Amino acid sequence: MQKISVLLFLAWVSFLFYAGIALFTSGFLLTRWELTNHSSCQEPPGPGALPWGGRGEPGACWMASRFSRLVLVVIDALRFDFAQPQRSPVSGEPPVSLPFLGKMGFLQRLLESQPHHARLYQAKADPPTTTMQRLKALTTGSLPTFVDAGSNFASSAIVEDNLIKQLSSTGRRVVFMGDETWNDLFPGVFSQALFFPSFNVRDLETVDNGIMKHLYPTMDSDEWDVLITHFLGVDHCGHKHDPYHPEMAKKLTQMDKMIQGLVKRLKNDTLLVVTGDHGMTISGNHGGESELETSAALFLYSPRALFPSAPAEVSRFLHTYSATAQDLQVQELHRLQKLFSKASADYQRLLQSPQGAEAVLQTVIPELQQFLRGVRAMCIESWARFSLSFLLLHLLAAGIPITTPGPFTVPWHAVFAWALMATQTFYTTGHQPVFSAIQWHAAFVGVSESRDFTWLSAFLVGANTFASHILFAVGCPLLLLWPFLCENQGSQKRRQPPGNEAEARVRPEEEQEPRMEMRLRDAPHHFSAALLQLGLKYLFVLGIQILACVLAASILRRHLLVWKVFAPKFIFEAMGFIVSSVGLCLGIALVMRVDGAVSSWFRQLVLTQQKAGEQSSLVCTGAGSSARKAQPHLLPPCSQDLLASGTSLFYNSRS
Repeated sequence: MQKISVLLFLAWVSFLFYAGIALFTSGFLLTRWELTNHSSCQEPPGPGALPWGGRGEPGACWMASRFSRLVLVVIDALRFDFAQPQRSPVSGEPPVSLPFLGKMGFLQRLLESQPHHARLYQAKADPPTTTMQRLKALTTGSLPTFVDAGSNFASSAIVEDNLIKQLSSTGRRVVFMGDETWNDLFPGVFSQALFFPSFNVRDLETVDNGIMKHLYPTMDSDEWDVLITHFLGVDHCGHKHDPYHPEMAKKLTQMDKMIQGLVKRLKNDTLLVVTGDHGMTISGNHGGESELETSAALFLYSPRALFPSAPAEVSRFLHTYSATAQDLQVQELHRLQKLFSKASADYQRLLQSPQGAEAVLQTVIPELQQFLRGVRAMCIESWARFSLSFLLLHLLAAGIPITTPGPFTVPWHAVFAWALMATQTFYTTGHQPVFSAIQWHAAFVGVSESRDFTWLSAFLVGANTFASHILFAVGCPLLLLWPFLCENQGSQKRRQPPGNEAEARVRPEEEQEPRMEMRLRDAPHHFSAALLQLGLKYLFVLGIQILACVLAASILRRHLLVWKVFAPKFIFEAMGFIVSSVGLCLGIALVMRVDGAVSSWFRQLVLTQQKAGEQSSLVCTGAGSSARKAQPHLLPPCSQDLLASGTSLFYNSRS
């Protein structure tokens, strides 16, 4: 019963850590639910009549199409100041000369010469400012997160309602060329596609030159309705060099000439959109929330005037998401819905009565801006809520008192060394706490390629990755031998002091002390306590490791290092802790099972010796009577022989 209590207590402590990991993960990984609802032409976006009477016109859905074709150019990491027009220097001030300023002069000329046909905006990107998360945000209109929970958990493909699938479902021919990330997000959607690998950030030319080779011939053909390109040279130049390197000027000049060639080929019914998915820091990196990283350029141009009148605003996402996830604040949701209803009513009144439009418009614009800011803030609070519950549970688990189990205390430095050896073995066997370093070839060891062994393959990969955690956790109870190993040499020296070697050689056998782990038999009531103490110490050391990852990820929770380093590191540490805790319980259970078998054998040995002693005492009674009369303090010769043989058998069995 005492051994079962030890295992249950260790399992309860492990559960506290599991709960803390789960609570922190739910907030740290910025998880949200993906909605599978899709808009259709049969479902109006809101109450009231639609502007421009679009539902009855051919090729129209909610409203008439303003343009028949779209050219979307994504220039990765196109920061706003890369495309911002440069003012003429004030007299007396030296001109600012930086490699990334003033290199897109064609955009500036369009903005100055055709103000009704060209617009340049500063787009604000929500962190994390990494390419895949930003593409999800641009095509779905939602906030980027680290994990999008839903039906595509095992894939990066977008299942939410998005612009690309809507265009494809309405019969538009969508052609793509550029970054292969689009193939992962929208598999099988494009009518034509030319994908280029984006892994080699030191390559500035391959992707861009490949796009340029096919871009203009595709533009001149009549085989597309939506043409999407994704250039990577500017982003790779920032990673390889920085924005201040002369190569950045060359790449921006190349992009400016590319846009100039597109504008020459645009027809009146075509809209050109040039945008960056995010910005970059002064060192050329991105992923965080700094001003330079979240600042991106958005340029619009068409031979036709862009905006004949104010566009309509619609909202239906909040209602559907709140009914599905139920993690948005109810009071704030009601307030935003009331605000949007009022803004919608004012907007409808503006459409129906042009008189006093200026005053009504000054009311509608702040209301809609306040609504959008409130929606963004509420979604960020829900999808990016960081919990400190893990820290509290860790302190609770660490505050469990640990009793001292007599002479079998394993020192802290031995436990720390054991845990560090597990970590060292993880790295020395070629593993890294990143997903790209997982040794997937382990999934096919001993598995026939002709059969599908999904679970077996997953087990093999997991066992290969966390082999060091498993081995050292299962072998952790062996640390109970540490005190005996440390004192063994010292006890031998004490038995053989200098100058007394001859006396030590003639020392009686019965004065020998119990050696090594067999001393546990002298104090069996301390054995379970020793295992419990050792298990708690090992869990505490593992908890310190994962707590360090939690603190580092919390401090840098909105920086690039979180998504590139600390998030994978936290996931690996969490999985390693779970595997190690399970292995620790199995190892302790195995040691308890062996201890039970040894205890049973030891009891049988003692009973056998007692029976043999009783039988020998009867034989020695007559022989020893005369000896006791002559020398009462001496045992009979046969009793001395029996004691010597029993002592020898006992210590031989222990060793």
